[in-house]
Amino acid sequence: MLRNKNLFLWALTASLAGFLFGFDTVVISGAEQTIQELWRLNEWLHGLAISMALWGTVIGSLIGGWPTEKFGRRKTLLFIGILYFLSAIGSAYAPEVYSFMIARFIGGIGVGISTVAAPLYISEIAPAKDRGKLAGMFQFNIVFGILVAFLSNALLADIGDTAWRWMLGVEAIPALIYAVMCFGLPESPRWLITNGGDRQGGIEVFSRIMPEASEQELNVLANEVAGSVDQAGPAERFFSSRLKKPITLAFLIAFFNQLSGINAVLYFAPRIFKMTGLEESAALLQSVGIGVTNLIFTFVGLWLIDRLGRRTLLVIGSFGYIASLGLCAWAFQTETFGIVPACIFAFIAAHAVGQGAVIWVFISEIFPNRDRASGQAFGCFTHWIFAALLTLFFPKMVEAFSPAIVFGFFTFMMVLQLVWVYTMVPETKGVPLEELQKKLAS
Repeated sequence: MLRNKNLFLWALTASLAGFLFGFDTVVISGAEQTIQELWRLNEWLHGLAISMALWGTVIGSLIGGWPTEKFGRRKTLLFIGILYFLSAIGSAYAPEVYSFMIARFIGGIGVGISTVAAPLYISEIAPAKDRGKLAGMFQFNIVFGILVAFLSNALLADIGDTAWRWMLGVEAIPALIYAVMCFGLPESPRWLITNGGDRQGGIEVFSRIMPEASEQELNVLANEVAGSVDQAGPAERFFSSRLKKPITLAFLIAFFNQLSGINAVLYFAPRIFKMTGLEESAALLQSVGIGVTNLIFTFVGLWLIDRLGRRTLLVIGSFGYIASLGLCAWAFQTETFGIVPACIFAFIAAHAVGQGAVIWVFISEIFPNRDRASGQAFGCFTHWIFAALLTLFFPKMVEAFSPAIVFGFFTFMMVLQLVWVYTMVPETKGVPLEELQKKLAS
């Protein structure tokens, strides 16, 4: 049980960027058909309009390390709220498709930057023993935002011809609340010491995080944070042998996250269920069944991450992936379609407990203080570029190959993930960030 209420509030505030991420990503599902009809969009333009947020996410994750490092974690988090607000208003009032795409792209940039700044900020303010569950709140809020978006769309669906504008515009309310809450955040003490040139300010924030610590203990911690930069030597380029281990770990966890097929299943669930003859119930299975399963098991992962550890959850998730995806491949091969929905729900549960709970926490832990923003940006960019590519190619994959082969491919990739976790992934549970820096130094 976390006793420091201020620390919990700060972590919760930062993690609300994840709620807006989840809401913004899914809310378009209630408006996309109306938009296509209203503006008479051909298939190519319609696809581009709906995917603009995703491409904004790719750009946002690529550039997100720069403002996080240059201006600080707190200001960047506040800026994210402004981007979400502008995107919501712009999408709701868009008079034609091109201004709509610009508004959605702005929101996507906010999503991309949020995956860099929010987990990073939480990992830097959290004590080592609580870092997993606090940073994991970001993923929990993503899933919660997805569920709320589905519910919001359902509630607004019958209010008239402008229902789609209300669906998109309502996001401005939580975006504004989040932005206001960001004014109450302190700056990351590690950023203050290593980048902001304010050692005393960093110690002050540490004292609020750990009120039980003595003045001597706080000074020792501040020295360790400052020393972590000095030990790294003079500034070098990011892609160097010095960061070979954390760069490899960040790339592979993001790579395997998407090569599980998670985005394909979430985005194309109706298509998958249609293959089994469940066309009429596909929307319900996607928005309610998958959403609720994802939320419940994300909470389970959040509860376990500081108890069992990141590596253990990745192992558990890998076995769950292999079993559920393998059964899906077998079911499509043998036309035993009745078990497919149960396998998909089991797949979602395995993802939520494993990769879903771990990825943002793990990437935010493994880089040195000086390189954490750049490292988080690299991991997030890897995640989003593979998400975009998988989303782009999945429809073509199921046309070119049978579903059994597609799910068999995802199963094989998760076998490789299991081997990787066993042979390469270190446990980061309960280890101070400065100690992790020494362990992962090349």
